[in-house]
Amino acid sequence: MAGEPPVMILTIRTDKPEAELEVYDSQERLTCTKWLADRQLAETIHSKISEILNQSSISLEDLRGIAVFKGPGSFTGLRIGLTVANALAYSLNIPIIATDGKNWASQAIKKLETGKNDKIALPEYGAPARTTLARK
Repeated sequence: MAGEPPVMILTIRTDKPEAELEVYDSQERLTCTKWLADRQLAETIHSKISEILNQSSISLEDLRGIAVFKGPGSFTGLRIGLTVANALAYSLNIPIIATDGKNWASQAIKKLETGKNDKIALPEYGAPARTTLARK
């Protein structure tokens, strides 16, 4: 509707070596970035978020929601991406939605627009995590 402020939403997908960030104004994608994050995801995701927000001429405080891909996928990639998404949503006091599937971003944006909020986005790894047993 005319005169209403834009609904800026950040989307985060980190389930594979190539990570993705997008900024939406409601259902319209304003910008996106993909990079080969692989083992440097934890070191690069924050700077990439800053870059994509700067490209859109918006600040973190302009965000009205976060959509995040919950999996299945890489254990470490999902863990890092969802941790960053949850921390941003909590610190900015904005809603977060975690979805999966081919149209995950549009599903999440629609849920955000209807007032839904997962409060905490949880990953779906697709299988139990393979962790190393503690040494005795």
